Amino acid sequence: MTRFDLRGALRLYAITDRAWLNGRRLADVVETVVAGGATCVQLREKGLRGEALLAQAREVQAVARRHGVPFLVNDDVEAALAVDADGVHVGQEDVRGRDIRALIGRDKILGMTARTVEAAVAAERAGADYLGAGAVFGSATKQDARPLSLEALRAICAAVAIPVVAIGGIHAGNLPRLRGSGAVGAAVVSGLFGQADPGQAAKGLRALADQIFGEEKRPCR
Repeated sequence: MTRFDLRGALRLYAITDRAWLNGRRLADVVETVVAGGATCVQLREKGLRGEALLAQAREVQAVARRHGVPFLVNDDVEAALAVDADGVHVGQEDVRGRDIRALIGRDKILGMTARTVEAAVAAERAGADYLGAGAVFGSATKQDARPLSLEALRAICAAVAIPVVAIGGIHAGNLPRLRGSGAVGAAVVSGLFGQADPGQAAKGLRALADQIFGEEKRPCR
């Protein structure tokens, strides 16, 4: 079982996107984001494959390890295992025909995307440690992201015992709307990496997240 307290680790979940870097080095921006208060880092770089992905993963993972926060790789189970990441996050389309839990073992974190109650229950049964649910407020990084209402988010949280993190267009202005949803944290992309000062953005979001999700004392179910 993972050594991390997942409920705390999911509070401000940073998901990378190099499209927002404007010439900055990803590992340096991750450093400022984690120093500012991000509690988990997921490397999500769809344009990277093979050695390029592994090299980027090792750089970002080193930052996460220095700060003692979990480091996950998006979708690429083989890459996550190759760098000994703390876990992997996969979408529903990546699970079909594969036992991801068997591939990564019991000690790695397994996150899965769930947009319906049925998908959430299936992911929990498949061994997921947490769920990512969204897009709750649209998305600046995925133009085809399907919206997920706050009512649907609450239903997903109520249907499972594992923690749920909300994702999709989350920023300081709308984060308070997640209060009472049952989610234990917010996963943020452009609200961190798309900001002029990602470190300050992380500080502000973390303070808000502590207020909002600190009230969620019990599991979703």
